[in-house]
Amino acid sequence: MVTLYIDADACPVKDEVYKVATRYQLPVLVVSNTWIRTPPLKLISQVVVDQGPDVADDWIAERADAAAIVITADIPLADRVLKAGGQAIHPTGRVFTPDNIGAGLASRAVGEHLRSMGEITGGPRPFTSADRSKFLQALDAAVVRARRR
Repeated sequence: MVTLYIDADACPVKDEVYKVATRYQLPVLVVSNTWIRTPPLKLISQVVVDQGPDVADDWIAERADAAAIVITADIPLADRVLKAGGQAIHPTGRVFTPDNIGAGLASRAVGEHLRSMGEITGGPRPFTSADRSKFLQALDAAVVRARRR
């Protein structure tokens, strides 16, 4: 069965995931380091993992399979999900693919290197309503793809 995983600590599209999950009657696992309020629906389960870097990512990656759709802004997690045969979507609606994940990992490494040298690289651009709309379209398409498998 298709399962939606949310890397939830800083995810701005949780409500959108809940709506899509309700429409398709899909389970959602909301994975975070702290408790997060979720709607009281049987489809939605919260998983609170231990504190620490990448603990939530590791939990998701260990369970991701071909039926997984993971919502994350974390590029290394998206890479692990793709390698497990699942799908990964950024909250802005960008779909991670084997063709674009390498460039994303390289960009991330360059940014980390620059920051380690004291450079100020800025942060992500502000999240917009267009991002939210693009995300909904990407998630709906991912569910359709996953259900056809």
